[in-house]
Amino acid sequence: MIVLFTDFGLEGPYIGQMKARILRDLPGAAIIDLFTDAPTANPKAAAYLLAAYADEFPAGTVFLCVVDPGVGTQRPGVVVQADGRWFVGPGNGLFEIVTRRAAIISKWELAWDENSVSASFHGRDVFAPVAARLERGDKPVGEARSASWNAFPDWPDDLAEIVYIDHYGNAMTGLRKGFVNPSFVLQANHVYLKSARTFADVPSGEAFWYVNANGLVEIAINKGNAADVLGIGLGSGINVGGEGSGSGKFR
Repeated sequence: MIVLFTDFGLEGPYIGQMKARILRDLPGAAIIDLFTDAPTANPKAAAYLLAAYADEFPAGTVFLCVVDPGVGTQRPGVVVQADGRWFVGPGNGLFEIVTRRAAIISKWELAWDENSVSASFHGRDVFAPVAARLERGDKPVGEARSASWNAFPDWPDDLAEIVYIDHYGNAMTGLRKGFVNPSFVLQANHVYLKSARTFADVPSGEAFWYVNANGLVEIAINKGNAADVLGIGLGSGINVGGEGSGSGKFR
């Protein structure tokens, strides 16, 4: 399958145009919309989200990923093979965490004729055709690079920030479950949060943190919108403490 991970949104022509280009080159391809609302123009936040969700897909899956505020600049286009999964998109850090957590890595830098593609839509004109080729079983195009090429070593292994707000107002962080334990108290915008296993384990209207189905620490309110009530959004920092006082109830 080809999995789309973009910040395009569902409105407008962009997702449809990318799918049309894939299907032109590979009729009948199975295309999955994983995220159409990845963190807008924020490849760093998106990198932690992508790594958590890509892990659920089998080897051989092709991820076509576009969170690309630098489209048309000198940032490279890349193909990454990480533990058997393929990733195609801009070389702006979007694949940093996927690469870092993989045991087996290969990288290629893409090249294209600037006169034959749009300067502002590499997702359709560059990355979609490459994704179709990989799904068809063709060899990667481009120049092979070392595994350490185009790395972002200053990014932490786990990011103590909000990286995604879902439809319900739940706030995902870039922290994995192994970074915290249930006794820890988190602080988000001056509110102390204790852990719970799931929503029904706390009273209605109470804020808490839990480990979501994809292994990320997430902040939520039972029957409420955590982002609105707590005043947090993409990029909001999270303080992580050991056992201590503080209440998950919003005051």
